[in-house]
Amino acid sequence: MRHGIFVSDIHTEIKYVKPLQENKEIKALLHLIDDPDEEIYHTVSEKIVSLGKDIIPNLEELWENINNESIQERIESLIHKLHFRDLQAEFSNWLKLSPDLLSGSIIVAKYHYPDIQPNSVLQEIEKLRRNVWLELNNYLTPIERINVLNSIFYNYYKQKGLEISYQNPDHFLINKALETKTGNSVSNGIIYLILCNLLDIPVRAVNIPRQFLLGYFDEHYQSLQPVGHSSQKILFYIEPSTGQLYSNNDIDKYFKTISVSPSNAYFRPCSNQKVIKHLLEELSKCFDNDQNRYKMDELLLIAKMMEE
Repeated sequence: MRHGIFVSDIHTEIKYVKPLQENKEIKALLHLIDDPDEEIYHTVSEKIVSLGKDIIPNLEELWENINNESIQERIESLIHKLHFRDLQAEFSNWLKLSPDLLSGSIIVAKYHYPDIQPNSVLQEIEKLRRNVWLELNNYLTPIERINVLNSIFYNYYKQKGLEISYQNPDHFLINKALETKTGNSVSNGIIYLILCNLLDIPVRAVNIPRQFLLGYFDEHYQSLQPVGHSSQKILFYIEPSTGQLYSNNDIDKYFKTISVSPSNAYFRPCSNQKVIKHLLEELSKCFDNDQNRYKMDELLLIAKMMEE
């Protein structure tokens, strides 16, 4: 078992960004943000975005010293574009490395909370990991191991589960799920998967239709050759919003209920990329309205980066 989380393990880091020194070019660009000519503003905004995130403090300072609401909205839009560009770069880097679920979920949370402090997330995960690890031993059966994890996560830690709803994006984000001790099957499920990975418990997300379920795989599932479909490699299933367990028989009944024929594809373990892709797609549905459609489009654009 792993004996702790170290900040160096996480690809996401916080850097203090100093404002760019305001030379004549930057002063001119900032001055032209309020230009009524849309073509000029478009050119100015592209140039500002090309300067990168280091100009964000300059924009924030300008926002604070302007009382014009329409200009403030322009500044907010520019800051968002800069954050989004930085986010795309972070995900590109994440994909080049060994994509881990913890840093990936923190990067997703940065879309809504650019100033997120990863250390607060790491500390909560480490607290949970340590409490579960102290109760585990090598003689426990798979169900006993999950009962220990569930007891700590849902009873001692008091993590609550919500039904999937797209009214509040916070319910999908790891930082808010840990902070409020409230998440849905996706956010609670990602925390659950992170803990299982740190504790060497063979639980993986599986692609059951219309659900976000976790499967407890046989320790030697990769070498097993089932006669039927791949569900024979899975000992039981976990619904992560509450920790409720389901048997293979329960899942077979579910497939009959939704009139879908079970195939091997539904029972293969999902990669971290696929889990993050699902998170991005679900989060995007929170912005399915005229005012925020651009956010939905941006999240789906990043989700396409996750395709394997």
